[in-house]
Amino acid sequence: MTTTRARSFDAAAAQYQAYRPGYPPELLDTVEELAGRPLAGARVADVGAGTGIATALLHARGADVVAVEPGDGMAAEFRRHHPRIPLVRGDGDRLPLATGGFDLLTYAQAWHWTDPARSVPEARRVLRPGGALALWWNDPDTAVPWIAEQDERLRTFFGATGLPTRESLEGLDVTTREVRWFRRIPLTAHLSNHASHSAFLLLGEDDTRAFLDAERARLAPLFPDGTVEESYVVTLRVVVM
Repeated sequence: MTTTRARSFDAAAAQYQAYRPGYPPELLDTVEELAGRPLAGARVADVGAGTGIATALLHARGADVVAVEPGDGMAAEFRRHHPRIPLVRGDGDRLPLATGGFDLLTYAQAWHWTDPARSVPEARRVLRPGGALALWWNDPDTAVPWIAEQDERLRTFFGATGLPTRESLEGLDVTTREVRWFRRIPLTAHLSNHASHSAFLLLGEDDTRAFLDAERARLAPLFPDGTVEESYVVTLRVVVM
């Protein structure tokens, strides 16, 4: 089931690229702080790169970055948008990377698709001594009342997601930080962002449309100008190996 969910994005790669949120500059500032080195000039592998949302930000910071992505559709979308950034096919459990060749491994919204019994040893293998593993997730900020209410509706609708746990760095010295940020987007884009998540991709078009049409009706009175302010908490975990 996990593999099926992970590969569900391939059929919706363009939608993923168009509507998924990015990451604030403060996140990469914090990655540099906790990794103990600047991104500029660092040899970085962005694993589970998807369409390259995080990879492009790392590249813009001056990192010598290579993307690792298993999915055909996601890789094709990555190449359309970032033709000059190297991309190799693979996943975190079997990294197609040289031993001791990297200063930093990043997993943006992707670590939960790995098997830590394999992905942790692989991280140790490809990182140079003193290199860092950085994992992060963009989550809706449920301190905002309307987001908390929507989150509860989603949890009730889908129940248990069956995703692997994020808490999978036992025995490692992990530093955790949170970065809060927001973006303003059209209501239609907000709903399309939800539709790009694996739970909806596997649900089917008719049921997805029904749920999101109901959400549109609930949210329209809250945002009469049609613009939604999405608030996020990015949870960052860094391990220096």
